[in-house]
Amino acid sequence: MITIKNINNLDLDNTITCGQIFRFQQEKDNSYTIILSDRVINIKYENNTLYIDSNILDNLENIIREYLDLDRDYISIMNNIKNKDKNLIECVNNSKGLKMIKQNPLECIISYIISQNNSVRNITKSLNLISEYFGEKVIYKENIYYLFPKLDKLIKLKEEDFRLCKVGFRDKYLVNIIKSIYNNELDLDKIKEMDSNEALEYLKSFKGIGTKVASCILLFSYQKFDVFPVDTWVKKFMKEYYNIEGEDNIRKYCKETFNEYSGLAIQYMFNGMRNKEM
Repeated sequence: MITIKNINNLDLDNTITCGQIFRFQQEKDNSYTIILSDRVINIKYENNTLYIDSNILDNLENIIREYLDLDRDYISIMNNIKNKDKNLIECVNNSKGLKMIKQNPLECIISYIISQNNSVRNITKSLNLISEYFGEKVIYKENIYYLFPKLDKLIKLKEEDFRLCKVGFRDKYLVNIIKSIYNNELDLDKIKEMDSNEALEYLKSFKGIGTKVASCILLFSYQKFDVFPVDTWVKKFMKEYYNIEGEDNIRKYCKETFNEYSGLAIQYMFNGMRNKEM
């Protein structure tokens, strides 16, 4: 186990459970077990300290710092957003400590293609089945886990393989996207260097990726904070506080108001409305 001390601005519960990732479980001691690309971690936050254990301890602190985006100054960003729009003060204050997780791009793309017209429960089930059938088995604390399959394994899968994993109509999209990534037609590294609009259009040029899925990929994997999905909670917030309806109008308002942090502003809206009605 390792510890990372003096972490003063982290809401681990909200960060893990707010819908960014799907493959985790909360333990009886209120820690979380999460399956990363190459390892299983167990993480707990207490008294401004992170306690992290894993089946692989190599480079663990750096991996966690990057994964949870611990070194970014979120306080300054939150103050920036509150100063631009007083309606968000309560949402932002209630989201203190919420971080944007930096996910593995391949798993993130597959996850959000599966997410289309789907419930969180079903998304999680499909991802777990894909991992169980085709990923590497890991034994950690006497429990069995499965890593998400690598590209060289995924490229061998056919539509019927994905149908076994309960992905529904998304099977053909997954096969095509994986082929595009494998052939480097969809270049995951190239996206890092693109500006957000270019990256958005680039992702949307591939079948199975629309605006919402592309936005989730760029926000949750590439941390392009000026891109955002518009979901039901955000629509409710915009209607209630601004009487603004329609995705185009919501996007226009947020981009003009919050600029490079519009994606984070949207996350605070989402978080505020979701928690308000829970």
